Amino acid sequence: MKKILILNGPNLNLLGVREKSIYGDQDFVSFFEELKAEFPDVDLTYFQANGEGTIIDEIHKVGFEWDGIVLNAGAYTHTSIAIADAIAAVNTPVVEVHISNVHQRESFRQHSYLSPNCKGVILGFGLNSYRLGILSLML
Repeated sequence: MKKILILNGPNLNLLGVREKSIYGDQDFVSFFEELKAEFPDVDLTYFQANGEGTIIDEIHKVGFEWDGIVLNAGAYTHTSIAIADAIAAVNTPVVEVHISNVHQRESFRQHSYLSPNCKGVILGFGLNSYRLGILSLML
């Protein structure tokens, strides 16, 4: 059974509450339950952290033994060389995901420090971006 971590960064604990026109009105915990039901043959784990160091610690924790990480690093995508370095340091493939199409948003959101170290990037499909991230790790 594949082990995949879904790792969410800052402010994503507020999904379903914050900026619904961008992020939708479903909270992530209920969406995660849907994902577990949809992928019964995958050992899915969910972790959310608002702090950069905690995200890095979680990447280090699973990054040498698990089958994949689906990462939405939130705003750290556009600022964190440290998270990019953590992704580069581990063997586990990481798929970068975003709920919104960041290329349709502010210019500062259009650059990712993480993308060069990730297996791929999925964005703009709402919460389905996570579903597609899981599927890409199953290939």
